[in-house]
Amino acid sequence: MTFVYLGCLLVSLAAMVLLDARFRLVFWRDARRATIVLLLGLAFFLAWDAAGILLGVFARGESPLMTGVELAPELPLEEVFFLLFLCYLTLVAVFGARALMDARSRPSRQEARESERAR
Repeated sequence: MTFVYLGCLLVSLAAMVLLDARFRLVFWRDARRATIVLLLGLAFFLAWDAAGILLGVFARGESPLMTGVELAPELPLEEVFFLLFLCYLTLVAVFGARALMDARSRPSRQEARESERAR
């Protein structure tokens, strides 16, 4: 039993938390709303996985890098953390892109001064 893949997922999640905290994108903007959206996304993808497993579309692959812990048949522990990371990454990317677009649409200080002088 090894924790390489789970460890990589946890490090990636930690990096996403740092990015979120630094730029106040998701949880540092509205923690309650972010928690609800993240849990709904996680529930949706776990239901999607469950349907895929029941239909025989998804199967757990064997890897020496995984813990071997299954939460349900064909549902490894790492899948939950991967889906959590995927949902959180999406939230950070969307709000990060929105923050970038807002910053670009605002006039710079120099442009604002020049505009004031022109009046």
